Amino acid sequence: MKFIALIAFFLTSLMSLAADRTFIGTWQGVFVESGHSIESGTIVYVDFKLNDGVLTGNMREEKFETDYFAVTVLTGNQKSNVLKYKQVAVSKNKKTSKMKWCRRAGELRYDSVKGYLIGAFKSSDCKRLSGKLILYKSEFELSKSYESHASHIWFPQFVKDFKEGLSAPAIREIERDNFEFEPIFFDFDKFDIREEHNEFLDAMIKIVKGHSDLRVKVTGHTDTEGSDGYNYVLSRERSEAIIQYFVDHGLNKERLEFDFKGESNPAATNETADGRQRNRRVDFEFI
Repeated sequence: MKFIALIAFFLTSLMSLAADRTFIGTWQGVFVESGHSIESGTIVYVDFKLNDGVLTGNMREEKFETDYFAVTVLTGNQKSNVLKYKQVAVSKNKKTSKMKWCRRAGELRYDSVKGYLIGAFKSSDCKRLSGKLILYKSEFELSKSYESHASHIWFPQFVKDFKEGLSAPAIREIERDNFEFEPIFFDFDKFDIREEHNEFLDAMIKIVKGHSDLRVKVTGHTDTEGSDGYNYVLSRERSEAIIQYFVDHGLNKERLEFDFKGESNPAATNETADGRQRNRRVDFEFI
């Protein structure tokens, strides 16, 4: 029994350390008030420190495209995958006579799939104020002075990406590096996209949208049924169908390139029905 208890304690300690590593560090994002859009939210930078489950740190809030800000002191605790935080004091701020920097408290949970910290909040001194906090991991030194550490140029893109369901930037790197291409297959003498391929194409669209320097190349192919000239045109139509799907689902055409090879570059033998099916395809690559 003592051995089992020791193992349980060891596993619990490992889980606690893993959670600590998840939350510790600098994050940025937005406070979104209930009933308001994410675009109208308050920009947030935060530095979380954890020691044996006890949270300390600072948070900096800024009004978009203004120099109004507040720096607050944080306390709280972490249990398993939940981080409880509370703003206990405003240490420095700048505001108009009609503004009030309200202290907030809430819980955050880490979305291990998309890489965001998300949770609800309420205010202790502004009774009608509630909403949610959305954060993603970032590298910076939180400014406690009257000068911010960064411009707000990132914020509109963050809003757009989040609304489109994209993962946090750190997760996008992993998604791109681990993305596995697969060919899109077509029926004989057709260039209509089979519905079964939509999920894969949508996943590729999210990868490209998440990286401003990434483009995708689409290359169409056919089997050997029909003349060379006919198959050349058909392979182009298959490429163009994929390009149109990408454009219809939000990709800028400037980020797309297409090619077509007709029957000249088979992936399998054209002597069998299965081989011919594997040759009626479109291939992809990032460029």
